[in-house]
Amino acid sequence: MRAAIICSLLILCTSAPSAAQSSGPDAARSKAYDELLDLNVRDSLVYYRALKGERARLDRYVASLSEVTIDAASREERLTFWLNAYNAIVLKTVVDHYPIPQRTAEYPAHSIRQIPGAFERTVHRVAGKMVTLNQIEQTILPEFHDPRVYLAIGRGALGSGRLRSEAYAPEILETQLKEAVAECVNRSQCVDMDRANNQVSVSSIFSWRSQDFIAAYASAAPDTFAARSPIERAILAFIQPHLLQTERDFLTKNEFKVVFKSFDWSLNDLTGRGGR
Repeated sequence: MRAAIICSLLILCTSAPSAAQSSGPDAARSKAYDELLDLNVRDSLVYYRALKGERARLDRYVASLSEVTIDAASREERLTFWLNAYNAIVLKTVVDHYPIPQRTAEYPAHSIRQIPGAFERTVHRVAGKMVTLNQIEQTILPEFHDPRVYLAIGRGALGSGRLRSEAYAPEILETQLKEAVAECVNRSQCVDMDRANNQVSVSSIFSWRSQDFIAAYASAAPDTFAARSPIERAILAFIQPHLLQTERDFLTKNEFKVVFKSFDWSLNDLTGRGGR
């Protein structure tokens, strides 16, 4: 029911130009990546086994990112480039180690977190820079001052925002980011309202990138929530426009507790077996 309403409000069901039809300095490169996603991603899950079987195309795409010049590109083109680069590097990281052996009991079996240094130590050359995945998320993406991007990047995990079956494209980027928000609010892994226990559980992503969400949304929270913490006000302002009326009524009572969910690092593998 809610999905249908979201679709109607955001016009998600209308046709739009795909990434393969995009223009700009990264158009040809994005088309190749778009085709890979279309073939290998379904409902945010990845056919890692199939992708590994045709990994040459993924390797070529990631390698092609190294010397791209984007300094003179538009904001939408630059943001699109970095979102696609991040997601492609995550896919390559998983495929490079697939099936991922278990090294620690701290994370789920076959999780991308079982790959040592996948986010914080492994360096990639992108647009002439030497960067890790963490550096893209923590130093490059914040420059765009749009925390929706943290729901648009896939981390190779079920707890991430929904990985799309298409590349990001500058012409439709705003629509794609709006969809990322709507999908977050509509997924229990991201936002879950427990009215029986007066609790709203939200993704850890909001706490990880709290300063970005606070800067963008806290001031827009209704006066009802003035006594709440800045991050709670930001989260409530972020999700409220996408809720059903009954859910808004629940929030208006202001008797609930906000808690952050433990992030699910299980591999977003379509086989459901993590490569075993």
